[in-house]
Amino acid sequence: MSAERTGVATLKGNPITLIGPELKVGDKAPEFQLNKSLVDVVGLEQFAGKVKLISVIPSIDTGVCDAQTRRFNEEASKLGDKAAIITVSVDLPMAQARWCGAAGVDNVVMLSDYKDNNFGKSYGVLIKELHLDMRSIFVVDADNTIRYVEYVSEMTEHPNYEQALAAVKALL
Repeated sequence: MSAERTGVATLKGNPITLIGPELKVGDKAPEFQLNKSLVDVVGLEQFAGKVKLISVIPSIDTGVCDAQTRRFNEEASKLGDKAAIITVSVDLPMAQARWCGAAGVDNVVMLSDYKDNNFGKSYGVLIKELHLDMRSIFVVDADNTIRYVEYVSEMTEHPNYEQALAAVKALL
């Protein structure tokens, strides 16, 4: 079992436990295998040579997650083809696709960590009590080195959009 970190995050002020390592700037981004659909799997290698902003959300059907995904979708078109914005949640791929269709979101790649929570465990964002991934942002350069990390300490709060986007733009 991966390491557990307690006291680093809360949900409405109540402590939650995160499973996995606390990744830091300079670490190599862990490989992942996430579902684009029930059968299509996408890994980090599919974004080779691109700067990657990985936006992790607990569930697309909540207000802050909805707003976070919409914000990065708007920004994605301004970043050009050398950058990819990836949104990760444990929502089923069908729910992600339904939400994207209804919201008109088509500039971010939605990927699901529902099968084995491997992304959550590798990136240190799996919430033990809820089996959801904690809100966080990872900016990964073209060589798959982490250049920016934000583990949002309170699940119901927004990440720092400006700092994350500045980190991406600095790498382009």
